[in-house]
Amino acid sequence: MRMTCRGLEPADSHAHGGYFRHEALLYAGEPEFVAATTDFIREGLTAGEPVLAVVEARKIELLRSALGADADHVEFADMAVVGHNPGRILDAWYGFAAGHAAAGRGARGIGEPVYASRSAAELIECQLHEALLNLAFPAPPPWTLLCPYDTSTLEVEVLAEARRSHPFVRQGTETAASADYRHNGADPWHLRAPLPDPPAAGTEELAIDHASLARARHLVAARAVEAGASMARAGELSLAISELATNSLRHGGGRGRLRLWHDADAGMLVYEVADGGHITDPLVGRRRPTGNQLDGRGLWLVNQLCDLVQLRTSPGGTVVRVHMRVT
Repeated sequence: MRMTCRGLEPADSHAHGGYFRHEALLYAGEPEFVAATTDFIREGLTAGEPVLAVVEARKIELLRSALGADADHVEFADMAVVGHNPGRILDAWYGFAAGHAAAGRGARGIGEPVYASRSAAELIECQLHEALLNLAFPAPPPWTLLCPYDTSTLEVEVLAEARRSHPFVRQGTETAASADYRHNGADPWHLRAPLPDPPAAGTEELAIDHASLARARHLVAARAVEAGASMARAGELSLAISELATNSLRHGGGRGRLRLWHDADAGMLVYEVADGGHITDPLVGRRRPTGNQLDGRGLWLVNQLCDLVQLRTSPGGTVVRVHMRVT
């Protein structure tokens, strides 16, 4: 799999200077969350800026209650829906920036993809998303995104990563540039983080080439149905793996490897495709393809179909591991 990244630089400038401003909000518990975010929202409304808050459903209700009539002027979305697969979150912010911030008024967003109930695998993909935001908006339209992190429930290392992935950190009434910020959007460590080995028992493997592609599709769907997936879910998973296998044949040296297993404890089907290609665009699969775009459509579709997508790539090769709930 080989794609390229052109003309993208990390965006560190303040939104009011014409660029994207990315802030982490460190708070402890729901009262601090509500106090800080309602202030942020009201500042935006006073300035005539559109506001979108993408947080968990309970926090949406807390914000609606605290904002009163002002809530009618705020757009809300449930992060459990928008960010069910963290690989889909960025598209929501692309749409928001294009639809509102491009009007020249500026805009404000609140996005909380990182929370304590995330699985370890989901958490790394959320952290990758946060790092990639610094790359995704390199030029106007100007807008500000506030990303809350609950210091009372998250691990110390998760909070440290928040400081590394956000150019600015807000805590209480103070906002300052993060001394720990890494300009890592173009080369995030998450894309090289090793994935856990598949289970020794119950993992099947199939070499992928042009002759075995149809067999791979059939195997994927058959094992999904055997695990209890509906025919519709099995078909979606087969389509996702077909897209990844086709990418391997076109961009990964003409061959690849499929591995698949059932994580019964998590209720997940886990399949992966590996090949010798190297993906050099870290945003691939997260941006909605344009009408004339050739590369990236397959990984975009995979993100839309699957519950979690883990992409790891280096000059030595690429692995894409997908997770899909059985029901």
